[in-house]
Amino acid sequence: MSQDTLDKSNHARVEPATLEDLPQLIQMAMDLFEMEGDFEPSHEKQERGLKLILEEPSRGRIFVLRNDDLIVGMVNILFTISTAEGGMVLILEDFFIHPSHRGQGYGSQLLNAVRDFALAKDFKRITLLTDKISEESQRFFMQNGFAFSKMIPMRLHLDCH
Repeated sequence: MSQDTLDKSNHARVEPATLEDLPQLIQMAMDLFEMEGDFEPSHEKQERGLKLILEEPSRGRIFVLRNDDLIVGMVNILFTISTAEGGMVLILEDFFIHPSHRGQGYGSQLLNAVRDFALAKDFKRITLLTDKISEESQRFFMQNGFAFSKMIPMRLHLDCH
């Protein structure tokens, strides 16, 4: 990593998101879901989901990566209990770095903040789903200590109106 890249990363800061950040977070979530085959972007759904986290800290946290006043990255982490681990664990979702800011150390900075948070709060594990077709995403997470699980995700979508 060049010194110029390090200098750019050092100007960015990871902070808890606030309701004032909601418009930028919605747009980032929609941008993310446009790239993923399993999801359809929906302003209303993304707004509702993000608010559920922001308004109730016992559910999880959303962290943003700011470069000056611009949000260049976001991640949400949800809290749950693992009987296998015998304690609290995190589910990492919606990890997104704006395309024009990738490859500059921002993703690692944001992921390190999540790791630091998890360690400080005594979480036992961080689990994430990454896109099967994105080798770049898989490589990034593997370089940051994640490994493939022997388990595979399955979903049951409930048609609740």
